[in-house]
Amino acid sequence: PQGKVPGAAIASRPLLLLLPVAYALSPPRSLASGLRIFQHPRFLSSSNSTHTPRKMLFRSTRGNFLDMTFEQAVFEGLAPDGGLLVPHFIPDVRKNEEWKKWKDLKFHELAYEIASKFVGDEIPQADLKKLMKKSYEKFTHDEVVPTRTVGDVEIMELFHGPTFAFKDVALQALGNLFEYFLLRNNKRITVVGATSGDTGSAAISGLSGKKNVECFILFPEGRVSPIQQLQMTSVLDDNVHCIAVQGTFDDCQSIVKNLFCDLNFKKTYSLGAVNSINFARIMFQITYYFYTYYKKFPNCDGTMSFSVPTGNYGDILAGYYAKKMGLPVQHLIVATNENDILNRFFLDGKYSQLTVMQTSSPSMDIGISSNFERYLFYLFGNNNTKLAQQMATFNQSGVLEVDEATLKRAKNDFLAAKCTEAQCKETIAKYHKDHNYMLDPHTACGVNAVQQLKHKMVPACNAASGAKHSMVVLATAHPAKFSSAVVAACGVEADMPAGLRDLRDKPVRFTVLAPKAPTIKEYIKSTVPDPTGSRNVYTTKHYLFLASLSAASALVGMLLAKK
Repeated sequence: PQGKVPGAAIASRPLLLLLPVAYALSPPRSLASGLRIFQHPRFLSSSNSTHTPRKMLFRSTRGNFLDMTFEQAVFEGLAPDGGLLVPHFIPDVRKNEEWKKWKDLKFHELAYEIASKFVGDEIPQADLKKLMKKSYEKFTHDEVVPTRTVGDVEIMELFHGPTFAFKDVALQALGNLFEYFLLRNNKRITVVGATSGDTGSAAISGLSGKKNVECFILFPEGRVSPIQQLQMTSVLDDNVHCIAVQGTFDDCQSIVKNLFCDLNFKKTYSLGAVNSINFARIMFQITYYFYTYYKKFPNCDGTMSFSVPTGNYGDILAGYYAKKMGLPVQHLIVATNENDILNRFFLDGKYSQLTVMQTSSPSMDIGISSNFERYLFYLFGNNNTKLAQQMATFNQSGVLEVDEATLKRAKNDFLAAKCTEAQCKETIAKYHKDHNYMLDPHTACGVNAVQQLKHKMVPACNAASGAKHSMVVLATAHPAKFSSAVVAACGVEADMPAGLRDLRDKPVRFTVLAPKAPTIKEYIKSTVPDPTGSRNVYTTKHYLFLASLSAASALVGMLLAKK
C-alpha cells in the first residue's frame, strides 16, 4: 500500500522497467504460457467475472492431473501420472433434442458440431469449421463414410480416405489440429506413435509436410502387411521418420509410453501423441456413429447396433461415447481376433495379458488395449483411486480382475466375441461368394462376431420383430491392403486402388532398431535438431509484441516515477 514501506515501493519501479527485458529473454513458448495463466478457467469463472467460459476441461483417469484445457489435452497425450485424459463430463445432446437437428448435416458439418462439444471456445467457430472441412477434402466418397447393405448387415465403409483405413477419419483432422495450435502459438512438436499397421500410415498422411512437426512412427518389423509398410516407408518428407522395431506392437506401444513417462524428455522434445491415447482421436471418431445412424434413420426413429473390430479399444470407445451422448444404440459388439484379451474380460471379468499371436488381421494383434483404461474409469464409477490401484496391480502381475457386480455392468455395456483364423477365412469366402462383396480380415472378424452373438441380442434386433433396428459392422480397412489374406480365403484379389498400386515402385526409407526405449530415445535425439533452438522461433509478431510491451512498461514506469 502507498505510504507504507516506501523503500520497497521505490525499489519496485526499476524492476517494473526490467519487465520487458525479462520477457525478451524468455522463449515464445514460455511467454505464451505466462500470458495464458490469466485465461485459466479458475480465473474466468471467478465470482467477480461476468463471463462464463464455455470450456470442456480434462483430467487423468488416475486422478493426479485435473482441469486441463482441450489444447493441453491434445498435446499432453498420456497424462504425466501414466493415466489417460478424459473429459470432466460427457455432453448430453438429447437436451432440447439437439441431436435430431443434426440429421441433415454433411459429414464435416456434423464433425464440427460434435467436436465443438469438447473444444468449447478454445478454437473460434469459424476456424473449427474450416479445420473440419479441410480434414475430409481428400476422401474419395462424397459421404466420406458411406454405408452399404450386404446380406443382413450394414457395412460402414471407413476406408475411403488417403490411406484406405478408418484411422484417416481421425488422423487427417488431428494433423490439422496440431498444425493449427502450433502455428497459433509458434510452437513445435515431436510426434511419437506406435502402429500395428494402419495408425502409422494414417498419421504420416496427416502430418507429412506439416509445419513445426517432427513425426516418428514405430512399427513391429515383419508384423504389418507389405502394403501397410510401403504406405509408411515410401513417404520421404524430411519430417517423417519410420522405425521398424525388432519386436511386437506391444513392444512399440510400451516404448512410446516409456518416452511419455520420462517427463524431462517429454518436455524437452515437446512430445505429442497420435495413438488413440490422444483423446482427440476418439472425439473425431464419434462423428461416424452419428452420421451412419442419420443415413439409415433420417427421421431419428430407430435403434442401431455396431460391431467393431478392435484391438486397442479406441474405435469402439468412440461408439460408447456416442451412446452416452444420446445416440440410440442398442448393442456395442467388441470383435477380436485370436488376440482376445478384451473378449476374455467380458466373458469372465479377468483382463490378463498373453503372448501376442500373429494373424491375418495384424492391426488387432495386440496384447494390451491402451484405451480400455478409459472404459474402466467409467466402469468403476469415475473412481480414479480404484482405477489407479487396479492398473498398478496389472502392471505388476499382468492380470486385472473385477467382481461379479462390476462384470454384470460391463456386460450391459458390451457384447464380445473372438474370431479365429479359420472363421475369419470362412467369413471372407462366404461374403464374396454369396454377396460378391470383399471383406478385409479385420472387418470379417466384425461380421463373424455378429453371427456368433445373435442369440444374445435383445428381441428388437431380430428382423422378424418388425422393430426399426439396424446392425452395422465397421469396415476398418480396404481389402486390397491385405491381399494375401483375401486371396487365401477366396482365391481372388481385391481390386487395387491406384493409391495403393502406385506404391510398389516408390523408394522407401526406414530404420531398424532394437525394442528398447533408450535406443529409440537416442535415435530421436540424434534426428531432431537442437530441441531448444528449433522450438524457440521468434517471428515479426513476437518482436512487435515485445516492442509494444516495452513501450507500455516504460510509460507506466515514468508515470509512477513522476507520481
